[in-house]
Amino acid sequence: MTIITFLAFTLLVAVISYMATRKTDESSSDGYFLGGRSLTAGVIAGSLLLTNLSTEQIVGLNGQAFTEGILVMAWETLAAIAMVCTALFLLPRYLKGGLTTVPQFLEDRYDKFTKTLTSALFLSGYVVVLLPIVLYSGALAINTMFDVPQQFGMDETSALWMTVWAIGIVGSIYAVFGGLKAVAVSDTINAIGLLIGGLMIPVFGLMMIGDGEGALKGLSILINSNPEKFDSIGGPTNTVPFATIFTGMMLVQMFYWGTNQAIIQRALAAKNLKEGQKGLMLAAFIKILGPIIVVLPGIIAFHLFGDSITKPDQAYPTLVTKVLPASLVGFFAAVLFGAILSSFNSALNSSVTLFGVDIYKEYFNKEASEKQVVKAGKLFGVLLAILSMCIAPQIAKAPEGLFGYLQEVNGCYSIPIFTIIVVGYLTKYVPAIAAKIGMLSGVILYTLSQFVLKPNIIAAAKEGITDPVQLEVIEKTAYPHFLHVMAILFVLNVIIMLIIGKFAPRKEAYELQYSKAVDIIPWKYALRAGIAIVVTVIFIYIYFA
Repeated sequence: MTIITFLAFTLLVAVISYMATRKTDESSSDGYFLGGRSLTAGVIAGSLLLTNLSTEQIVGLNGQAFTEGILVMAWETLAAIAMVCTALFLLPRYLKGGLTTVPQFLEDRYDKFTKTLTSALFLSGYVVVLLPIVLYSGALAINTMFDVPQQFGMDETSALWMTVWAIGIVGSIYAVFGGLKAVAVSDTINAIGLLIGGLMIPVFGLMMIGDGEGALKGLSILINSNPEKFDSIGGPTNTVPFATIFTGMMLVQMFYWGTNQAIIQRALAAKNLKEGQKGLMLAAFIKILGPIIVVLPGIIAFHLFGDSITKPDQAYPTLVTKVLPASLVGFFAAVLFGAILSSFNSALNSSVTLFGVDIYKEYFNKEASEKQVVKAGKLFGVLLAILSMCIAPQIAKAPEGLFGYLQEVNGCYSIPIFTIIVVGYLTKYVPAIAAKIGMLSGVILYTLSQFVLKPNIIAAAKEGITDPVQLEVIEKTAYPHFLHVMAILFVLNVIIMLIIGKFAPRKEAYELQYSKAVDIIPWKYALRAGIAIVVTVIFIYIYFA
């Protein structure tokens, strides 16, 4: 019954996606890469949310909440403010320029090499980190929650390979052969399922705590029994120190929601600015509710199972298997599969877009027709998917902590890229050489800070210390948090670029031209909606302080 329910829901999503996209002309760049610039607010919001929400978040953030409590909600609630900023500041400029990819703006603002360098950095992040990690973490979660090895009578390694390739093949069909619109439509349906399924877990968990007296009674017991888990501020040794909210946290959020091709491509495909802004605002409002799905279950698992869970990342899978009625397991498996699929096919579709538009046409075939660009992008996508599916199972053999290490590596390119985009839009005379130096210094300085200075300084601070508690404190406080480091380097690189712009400015002021690709009349309630969202986030922090 579980397998039948799983297959039925997955097939339903595929059929609806096909029906919704069969009339889209995908032989053109706009048709394939941007769904014909036809996406409406609901589709944009659903696709944004599900592209973002996957097993690495559902399992990882709930694992952190199991250990540290509600303060890790910063990764969710502050995303809402970043989406508001994107809707009000970046999206109008993106749509005015008629962009297909974010690096296209950098060519217009700076030069061709800056665009190529940025596209290469994006692609390296997707190929080396994002795609294999999404496949691996997703397959691991599915196999753990639903005991795939026992269900199919195979060992864990074989089951991992099977699930990785199942996710990879289905995701590739959506992303490579269906284009952005197929990805976005399937995301929207899965987003609805994920909201329903994701909300079921904490509700059933609270009902178990309430012991027959209902979920609200369970919530009251949970809060009264674990007050330390409901402190939004925390201390300096926490994973997300409160001070980082005002430094690197917002920069990371702005990079992710405002410039990351895998995310912003959904908004670039809006039929007009009104729909794009409404979609981002709707997604921001729903994102505020995100901690119910990705934080609260971890605290519930702490209350119910406590010391019986030895690894924090086991918290969510354990809760699911304990509280979910057997009749709903198939549906939840399909929803989770959709979330994993979404992160994979979105990153893959964005990789295809970046390669086809920014690299193939520029360096391999300048005279390529739009149909040839799409074909080349699809071929690259197939090769990339196969490579990712081969790499992903190998992560199981890597030393513990590899995932956290790779996440920190992302900082090497995220802030440098965000820096040159912000300076590009806010100034008119900063030249191309400033962008290259700013990006290069950002990558080099962050790498030196996190992977040369940090380990040496921490090792020196630990010398002669044997107390485990003291060693743990030193590990977290002897060197500035990486989010603080990002903020410092962001400011430094902006200053470097402005100095270069002062002494070696462009000959002509940069002016953003209106491409007339879509209507750019803003949504008249955009500012009011944005203010309401920001106020709500601030209220949540004050309430839990």
